[in-house]
Amino acid sequence: MQPIFYDADLTAQQNQFILKEPESKHAIKVLRLSVNDTLILVNGKGLIAKAKVIDAHPKRCAVLITDKHENYNPLPYYLHVAVAPTKNIDRIEWFVEKATEVGISEISFLLCDNSERKVVKIERLQKVAVAAMKQSQKAFLPKINTIEKFDKFVNIHQNFKHKFIAHCADEENKNQWAKIIREKSDSKALILIGPEGDFSKNEINLALALGFEPVALGNFRLRTETAALYATMIYSANNL
Repeated sequence: MQPIFYDADLTAQQNQFILKEPESKHAIKVLRLSVNDTLILVNGKGLIAKAKVIDAHPKRCAVLITDKHENYNPLPYYLHVAVAPTKNIDRIEWFVEKATEVGISEISFLLCDNSERKVVKIERLQKVAVAAMKQSQKAFLPKINTIEKFDKFVNIHQNFKHKFIAHCADEENKNQWAKIIREKSDSKALILIGPEGDFSKNEINLALALGFEPVALGNFRLRTETAALYATMIYSANNL
């Protein structure tokens, strides 16, 4: 398999490209690529290109693009998962990695009443997503947003057509996520996943008042990152 390199500055108009220093170092020093060796370039926005090395410089590796495709293998759906980050950031990094591999369009982070973490390092999570994108041979990188207060987030997104809140509070009219998404003809959805202590009653009531539909993620209580990945996997499986 040809190695994959990412650069957001790659465009369809370019016939030659110079890798930035970190990717150049990885290509030449780690993978030991040399002149005429081939590789794959992606820009995270759907462009994928085949290329060959024409200057094996460890700080500015130059390549000649031999073939390219735009809008390569896009997801047939749009899924936005908004999740409260866990106290242990490794668990959220795990979610970002696996969700990117499965297929997700956008990830947001919620600051909730019961949140254990109030800060996330977006740059680190973007690196995790890039690595997962390359590992799964995708050309699209999910959008990752900074953390936002729950009330502000739900108000901004209240016009989203299909929007859901997964919470643990008892509620008779709460449908199963796996069932309800099969009934939606539109393949665009937003789902809210709460912290370990769940959403507060006020947060649930606010979301419901703004038109968010309550859903259950199976019959058992899941960890935050497991719930977020479960929602992603079920949605993906029902929309492929």
